[in-house]
Amino acid sequence: MKAVVAVISFENVAYSYGGGELLSEISLRLAPGSFHFLTGPSGAGKSTFLKLCYAELFPTGGKVTLFDRDVTGLKRDEVAMTRRRIGVVHQDCQFLDHLPLATNVTLPLTVAGRETPVQNLTDLLAWVGLAPMADALPPSLSGGERQRAAVARAVIMDPDVILADEPTGNLDWEMSLRLLTLLVELNRMGKTILIATHDMNLIRQAKAQVAARVLRIKDRRIQLAGADL
Repeated sequence: MKAVVAVISFENVAYSYGGGELLSEISLRLAPGSFHFLTGPSGAGKSTFLKLCYAELFPTGGKVTLFDRDVTGLKRDEVAMTRRRIGVVHQDCQFLDHLPLATNVTLPLTVAGRETPVQNLTDLLAWVGLAPMADALPPSLSGGERQRAAVARAVIMDPDVILADEPTGNLDWEMSLRLLTLLVELNRMGKTILIATHDMNLIRQAKAQVAARVLRIKDRRIQLAGADL
């Protein structure tokens, strides 16, 4: 059986939108268990890049490969199955406000037709520091609690990859560090982590804990910043 040497691979990828090219000539490979940050100014294409990483968008040029499979050759159900291996944390995390937190966190399992072992859910909520909030409705949660709930929901399916789009954008520094700690722990468990952020202090804090690499989007292309900022 062919070994997976990259969980996500871009080969000369381009993405055009509205008649203009937003991303071009992007080639990179994310290895299993790696930790990357994605930086760049607002509007540079960070969110678009992440959407290409989980097949929410498809490239208009080049090839995106997820777990050794070219996304353009995947059928709709195959795309759905592939996405189960990728957890996504959005900056503006959306929840069903009429359902308690625990139910919101387990929605990916429900959609997949899988049951949630009670102990697993209890342990997961305790891990993100939300065990006392299991029955709370989303509108009652603080920004930090919502983001930690979003992390719990992203990992409930035990994915191989975690993508986070500006996950600390609306949080204070103390809560940002708490969220970073969760993501670092996931990486140490073998998960591949990719975080889009403009917060250089967060990146420096992470680099003191893990071997994080920094990708920068500039002039529609991605540059690898290397070991040092």
